[in-house]
Parts: sequence; C-alpha cells; structure tokens
Amino acid sequence: MTATVATRPAPVTTGQRDGFAGTGALLRLAARRDRVVATVWILVFVVMAASSSSATQDLYTTAESRVRAANAVNNTPATVALYGRVFDPTSVGAVSLIKLGAMGAALVALLAIFTVVRHTRAEEESGRAELVGAAVVGRYAPLTAALLLSTGISLVLAVLTALSLAGTGLPATGAFAFGLSWGGAGIAFAAVGALAAQVTESARAARGLAAAVLAAAYLLRAVGDTAGTHDSIWLSWLSPIGWAQQVRPFAGDRWYVLVYLLFFAGLVSVGAYLLVARRDHGAGLLAQRPGRPRASAALSSPLGLAVRLQRGGLVGWTIGLALGGLVMGSLASQVGELLDSDSARDMITKLGGQRGLVDAFLSAELGIISFIVSAYGISAAMRLRVEETAFRVEPILATRTSRWRWAASHVVVALVGTTLLMLVFGVLGGFAHGAASGDMSQFGRVLGAALVQLPAVWVLTGITVLVFGLAPGLIMAGWGALVLFLLLGQLGPIFELPRWLMDVSPFTHTPKLPGGEFSATPLVWLTLVAAALLAAGLAGFRRRDLG
Repeated sequence: MTATVATRPAPVTTGQRDGFAGTGALLRLAARRDRVVATVWILVFVVMAASSSSATQDLYTTAESRVRAANAVNNTPATVALYGRVFDPTSVGAVSLIKLGAMGAALVALLAIFTVVRHTRAEEESGRAELVGAAVVGRYAPLTAALLLSTGISLVLAVLTALSLAGTGLPATGAFAFGLSWGGAGIAFAAVGALAAQVTESARAARGLAAAVLAAAYLLRAVGDTAGTHDSIWLSWLSPIGWAQQVRPFAGDRWYVLVYLLFFAGLVSVGAYLLVARRDHGAGLLAQRPGRPRASAALSSPLGLAVRLQRGGLVGWTIGLALGGLVMGSLASQVGELLDSDSARDMITKLGGQRGLVDAFLSAELGIISFIVSAYGISAAMRLRVEETAFRVEPILATRTSRWRWAASHVVVALVGTTLLMLVFGVLGGFAHGAASGDMSQFGRVLGAALVQLPAVWVLTGITVLVFGLAPGLIMAGWGALVLFLLLGQLGPIFELPRWLMDVSPFTHTPKLPGGEFSATPLVWLTLVAAALLAAGLAGFRRRDLG
C-alpha cells in the first residue's frame, strides 16, 4: 500500500508576476469600448477646427484687417482671459484660431481626464477591475492601458486636426504645431486624471479633482495673459494650458514648449504609478468621509436624495455659466470693434439670424450656451443609469419608493437644473450688457432670449431619458444627439444645408432673440415633444428589467 502526499503549487510572488502583464489585452478592450465615443469626439474637434479656419480666413483677407481684429482682442481683458492673446496680429492662422487655442486645449484635456478615470477608478468602483485582476493581469496594467489609450486618442486627434487645418490652406508647420498643442494638453491631463484616480475612492471624486486642477490651470493662464501688457507674464508659464498656448502656432511655432507638457505628463504619471503600488485595491490616498449616523430630513424622499447626489455638479456648472454670462454681456457692446469687416458682420448675422450686429452676436452666443446647458441636462439624466449600474437602485426600490418616483426625481433635477443655469446666465449676461452699454433696458431682452432656449434644451434631456427607459445600453446616444444638433446648428448656415435636415435639430426652431420675432408656437411644440419623450422614457423604465 502506498501513500500519496498532496502537494500544493508554489504561490506566485509579486516578483514573479509581471506588473504590466495583460496591458495589451486591457488596451484592446478599452479601445473597443470607446471606439464610438472617441471617434465622435475626435471628429467634433477636427470639424470644429477646420470649419473655424475655413470660415474665418475669408473674413480677414488683408493684414490691416487682421491687425485691427487682433488689437481688439488683445485690448479687451475679458476676451484675453477667456481665449488668450493673439501673438502675431498679422497671421491669419493666429487670428482665425484664437477662440480654439486655450479653450480647445482645455476641452481636449477634459476628454483625456474622463477617458483615464473611466478605465481606472470607475472600473474599480464598479467591481469589474477586481474580476479582471483575478486573471493574469499585473498591478500596473489597468493604469498603463488607460494612459496609452488616452495618449493615442490625443495623438490621433492632433494629427487629424493638423491635416484638416493644412487642408484649409493654413501653413503645414503651424497646423501641426496647433494640433500637437492640443495633443500635448490631452497627454498632460491624462496623467492628472491618472493621479486623481489614485488619490480618491470614487470616479466622481476623481473627475472632480482633476477638473479642479484643470480649472486652476486655466485660471492661472487667464491671469497671466491679462496681467501682461503686450505678452503673457510668468503666471501663464505655471499652467499646462498656458504651455499649450505658448507653443504659439502660426506665430513662431515654439516646438520646444511641447517638451514641457511631456515632462509634466511623465512626472505626474510616475506619481500615479507610485500610488498604485502602495494603496489597497479600491482605496485611495484620501478616504471618503463617513456620513452622519442619521440622515437629514432632506434625504427622506427620492427628490431630496437626487438633489444631494447632484448638487455638487450643479454648483460647479452654475459658477461656470455665471462667469460666462458676465463675459458675454461685457463683450456684446464691443462686437463692432472685434468684427470690423463687412464679411465678418455678414457671418455673425448669418449665424445669429438677425439684422442688428449686437443682437446677432447675442443670439449666436446664446445658441452656443444652449448646447452647453444641454450637456448638463444630459449628464444629469444619465445619473439614472449610473445609479442603476452601481446597484444602488435596488435597495431604494425595495422600500415603498416606486420606480416612477425614483426616476422622476432625477428628471426633475435635470429640468430644474437646466432652467437655473439658463436663468443665471441670462440674468448676469443681461446685467453686464446693460451696464457696459449704459442701457439697462437690455437686461430684460437678454434674459428673455436666454429663457426661450429652454424647450430645445429639455428635448435633449428627454432623448436621454427615453434611451434610458427603452435601451439603457445605448445611453450615450444622448451625447450623440447633442453632437449631431451642434454640427447642424453651427455648420448648417455656413454650408447652406437643406432646410429639412436642419429642422431635425430642436434648436433650429428656437426664436432668434434678441432682435428677432418672438413666436410661442415652436416653443409650445418643443415643450410637448420634450414631455412626450420624458413620459415614454419613464414608462419604459417601469416595464423593463433592472441591469
């Protein structure tokens, strides 16, 4: 008789497992998950840059007209704070793309932050990273895959943007400098997002922290640009957004500044990797504060809970829209100095649809703001899906709370939030315009023009709720609708698209105020459409399975 002794396999030590094992597989998975969203946003940035270049080049055909426009920008502190300086007043590229320099770099940075956080901290928070980590996946693989994906998206966006600008007739060297300034900003803030994902314990907190760093960088750049008389001062050089702008495309092409962005990205990424090696899975450097033992009376209802969950984002959006309203109102009375050529006046009139230049400017800017506020409405409505996929809905529905009450609470927050944002923008924009022009009667006109944008904004919220109720897996369709309507609204008048195609966008039916004719009929119809979409989405949610 023989005895057998069971032997246990030797444990795999940390040193035996490659910390980067599985990076390629995770990168392919992340790229597959983001293939649609990333493609859409890359196209949006490329089309935005190319259309701005092609549309603006015809406005400033002489060096004198470009110098006058550049001086109008550089001599207006509010404009410099928002967009930056025109470093070469004679350059058609520098003048054409002034609005997309710092602002575009910030938007690309925001895209990079969201991409990295989505594939790092959000995966840990949802529990999927723990399942993946049970396989042959190294400690650093998820972070590395997220950084590689975000870097790849930034570089593809940079190259395609450069090619599109060169295709509009701008110098190729300046076009690539501009594209790489965007790409460099994306790479730098991808690293910031990676570090924020290690510091915090939730994806929402990580996005908020990284966005706060981005806002601080933009503010430093704004202060540095406005404080300088003819050039930016040292404060601008403390900001990665300032570095992206100091590449100076079409105004000297300072290629060496791109090294600053890459060095910053490498340094911050090293910090992220050090934290990954030292923290527990699911934990962060900053632990979440425990709540009070007893909930306040405000949390005794689904609406109170929804307000509590979304109040931080709404406060941030409100502050941003308030500042935007003040800037727009102060610029409106100076639009004649900014656009001193007949072709420029014709363009802004075509975009705004009005006879008066100032009214056309206000109408065009309010149209853009309506898209921004729609983005808040979409994100607030998408919170429904976030709560569902995080398995926080089932405990609530296990009480006496019905599905309809829970979902309707977030819908109410989205609708009231968009109303508040447009109201704040209209009030401060109207006040600033009235004070700058010396005619406070403009206050009511600007406020009314802001509020008429709401029905179209609510339609976007309704589309998001409809998709959530009927096909929650396609919840990103809300963003797709926003992009489609944005392209139709901004490029349709310039390229003279067919009327039936432009009518697809709800914003096409909004009265062009101030200065245009007011009609309540399209507003009533848009409100009814929004109500129907919301009702259908809530009804669909009541009937479908969770998950």
